Amino acid sequence: MSDGETMNDVQLACFDIIAHVGEAKSCYMEALRAARAGEFDRVGELMERGSELFIEGHNTHMALIQRDAESGDVPSSLMLMHAEAQLMDGESCKTYVKEFIEVYRELHALRP
Repeated sequence: MSDGETMNDVQLACFDIIAHVGEAKSCYMEALRAARAGEFDRVGELMERGSELFIEGHNTHMALIQRDAESGDVPSSLMLMHAEAQLMDGESCKTYVKEFIEVYRELHALRP
């Protein structure tokens, strides 16, 4: 990007999606580490924070889709594809982490 160029709305939206979903995945992984350590009091708070961040990224994506559907201009860029891949990865990460947390709950319940 040259000095005279600025980021357009699609690029800004992509960065917003990537940032929010990346932080959400960090929360999910921290929740998993907390579950592994038996710190279940932290798990719910971390998962909830991750979900809030994910929703922010998802809402940005939906706003971009709605705007482009109305205008008929559908953007296509590597950055947008990356942002959408991050959204999908974030959703998968949450699903797997929730399952592993339950496994850790069961394992910790079996310990004397």
